[in-house]
Amino acid sequence: MECELCGSDMALFGDDNAFVRYDNNSLSKGHVLVVPRRHVADFFDMTSAEKASVLALLDKARSRISEQHAPDGYNIGVNVGKAAGQSRMHVHVHLIPRYAGDVADPSGGIRCVLRQR
Repeated sequence: MECELCGSDMALFGDDNAFVRYDNNSLSKGHVLVVPRRHVADFFDMTSAEKASVLALLDKARSRISEQHAPDGYNIGVNVGKAAGQSRMHVHVHLIPRYAGDVADPSGGIRCVLRQR
């Protein structure tokens, strides 16, 4: 099965090491993924150059999303491994714009993944 994240046909912008694209299952207006161009499954297996590109592109994506959608906050997330919810075995970093009132109580942010504990 071909990896849906490989290649840049859906890229909004990027550099030699990574690119930004919209998430196909967007959680909010402006939700994007930052993806290394090389097929690598584990965030911690990326090269230093790939990690630097991902961080630089997160900054650039945030600027564009802020201009276009003016969110009130952001969540940044990476799932590493199936036990953590990774369903696509190609690294992808979520940049999720958040808007006041999008959930009743945003307290805890990403910690709510394990809220039942």
